[in-house]
Amino acid sequence: MRYAWGFLFLAATAFGQNLNCVTQTTNESQVNTYTLPNVLQMQNGTPVTTADQWTTQRRPELMELFANYEYGRSPGRPANMTFQIHDNNPSALNGKATRKQVTIYFTSQTSGPKLDLLIYLPNKALYPKAVSPIPVFLGINFWGNEMINADTGITLNTNYVETGLSSYNPSLTSCVQNHRATATCRGSNSAQFPMDSLFNHGYGLATFARNDIDPDTLMTSSSAAAVTAAFKTGVYALYQDLEGGRGDNFTAIGAWAWGLSRAMDYLETDTSVDSKRVMVFGWSRMGKTAVWAGAQDPRFAMVISDESGAGGVALAKRLFGEDVCRLVTHFPHWFAKNFNTYSNNETNLPFDQHELVAAIAPRPLYASSAQNDLNSDPKGEFLGVKAADPVYRLLGQDTLPAVTWPAYNQPVFGGQTGYHVRTGNHDLTAYDWSQYLRFADLRLKPVSTSVKPIRKSLRLSGSDAAVYSIDGKWLPQVRGSALHVGIRIRREGNRAVLYALPETP
Repeated sequence: MRYAWGFLFLAATAFGQNLNCVTQTTNESQVNTYTLPNVLQMQNGTPVTTADQWTTQRRPELMELFANYEYGRSPGRPANMTFQIHDNNPSALNGKATRKQVTIYFTSQTSGPKLDLLIYLPNKALYPKAVSPIPVFLGINFWGNEMINADTGITLNTNYVETGLSSYNPSLTSCVQNHRATATCRGSNSAQFPMDSLFNHGYGLATFARNDIDPDTLMTSSSAAAVTAAFKTGVYALYQDLEGGRGDNFTAIGAWAWGLSRAMDYLETDTSVDSKRVMVFGWSRMGKTAVWAGAQDPRFAMVISDESGAGGVALAKRLFGEDVCRLVTHFPHWFAKNFNTYSNNETNLPFDQHELVAAIAPRPLYASSAQNDLNSDPKGEFLGVKAADPVYRLLGQDTLPAVTWPAYNQPVFGGQTGYHVRTGNHDLTAYDWSQYLRFADLRLKPVSTSVKPIRKSLRLSGSDAAVYSIDGKWLPQVRGSALHVGIRIRREGNRAVLYALPETP
């Protein structure tokens, strides 16, 4: 459990040690040659050559490796989970949006573990692109729902607030008292959640606080009560069989990802939300969480991972920036205890993060980096996405068009994956959101109802044609992608799928 890890961490740092981690490098010239696992080769050496083989054999094998050795096991949907909508205001934000607040209880007891989901949906009267049901971005905020917007109608979070990241939210040092948020915290993190930009594109936002699930702190004198409660009365208490001495234990990243799936459970019941177009996103440690959540839960239509670094989309075997040793030293609660096996031992890691990206295929994924965020290994993040190309191609998808790491502020996307590295520091910025929205517009535009696909054959292979009727006109298409009167037909594995062409960004 976290108690032992916490004391180990305090003992190590108290004596100025770092558990013998190798010297960290943030110099590209010092990156040694490394070999990535072949994403299209089974552990026993069998090559993966078909979409069916990937789906039924290789992908499950990889997900098992990630669960056993990195992120730990996670439970399923709680049997007695309930939803309580306690706020539904159609005139929030000066009439711009409908605000909903939903408490998700994980047991039949309202005194038990829960999360508070905050939802904003743009009102069509002000935002013409807001067509119901509304697609939404779903992500975890760092400090509390009330901090993502100054809206006084947002319920104040009463959980323990970890303040170690005040450099990203300076207001924490004054507005948080005794590790609890006060009303003066409202809107202090709003820069990372540009509501108007989302609304202008017709998207909504759903979010909850990380401390609803895990206090995200090790055992200290000030956090002892919060950490103890997490294991005695919180989410972990519900699944004690996944804790104890097991090496594939239920972890913080696993629990946050699990929370995202529970939020998705609610969104599927909300008829004002397009549950087929829910995009999971996250920054930093929540970027790691978003990738793991997206890989585990196919209901997420798209995954966005911002500056997720090691344990996210960056390649571990590059040994650039934060490595496994530093992760398990500073954040032992994020990862399974088995992950310690690969501390200073990444060469023997039986997988790498490009294979987690591949597990999301054929769904869209966008990753982003920052020039000065060397600890997260920006180039390694790009390479992690790029190395998943073979799986996307196997599943009939266009892939990341860039061959080499792109220049700063030059986004690259044309297929189901996208990437940019911007100037600046570790943060979630308006520039980042601008690219995510463009990518979402391209990848998740709904199909026109006037287009009627007619399947000629059950399976497609080679250059077999699929025939479609477009407004009464017959159109033959061959393998790959083709354009015709505003329609894109794309091969996805052994199927042909119809898309409406997006508007010019």
